[in-house]
Amino acid sequence: MSDERLSDERLSDERLSDERQEPGQGQGQGPGPGEQQPTVRVVVADDQTAVREALATVLDLQPGVEVVATAKDGGEAVLAAEAYAPDVILMDLNMPRMDGVEATRLVTERFPQVAVVVLTTFADEEYILAALGAGARGYLTKESGRQDITRAVRVAAAGQSVLDPAVRDRLVAAAARGGAPVERTGTGLAPDLTPREIEVLTLIGEGLTNRGIAERLVVSEATVKTHINNLFSKAHLRDRAHAVKYAFIHGLVKTPG
Repeated sequence: MSDERLSDERLSDERLSDERQEPGQGQGQGPGPGEQQPTVRVVVADDQTAVREALATVLDLQPGVEVVATAKDGGEAVLAAEAYAPDVILMDLNMPRMDGVEATRLVTERFPQVAVVVLTTFADEEYILAALGAGARGYLTKESGRQDITRAVRVAAAGQSVLDPAVRDRLVAAAARGGAPVERTGTGLAPDLTPREIEVLTLIGEGLTNRGIAERLVVSEATVKTHINNLFSKAHLRDRAHAVKYAFIHGLVKTPG
């Protein structure tokens, strides 16, 4: 889908009138009655003006989300990370001057507290792996709807990873083409991972949250966090997105069908 179609079809009903405040100038709606969720501060980076403004408008309308700045290329996204201290940057990949992969790498190196969620037209594994390798915490295609994008921003701000289903399928297919079939226990994993840690890693690769893993394994979230901390240390994983990539590479996630 082209950037223009994203703007026209996905977001047109969410645009404000011409008299609205510029993206990043207004406050997002606050939490609903009885909610205590903190506001998620977001920078939107996209070189297409219509898409950038539409995304900023949509996110600014969501409860608990505030767009603090927009950027038209990767260099501006890095500067915005420093100037505005956002929780999340929604990052396009194909941008002039500095692309989204390089911007993601710089942001995650210099400002590790900032989560990057890629939102792009590209779903090829080379782009996906490049973005995840650069430190992106999430990867969505521009086929994603308003609710999916908003959820991804919130999930990333909470320290978890999120992958578009189409992206996950691409990674599984890439892993399946990587050579001989691998066992569910995973070939080439860090040798001192316990069976339970491998099980937790597999569920991370399938996209489950800590709560979802706890429910699946019938343990507490605190126990899940302990397993995650241990497997991250043993496998030298930087973050959850890195763990997802690691799980796919080592064949822990089954190919659909």
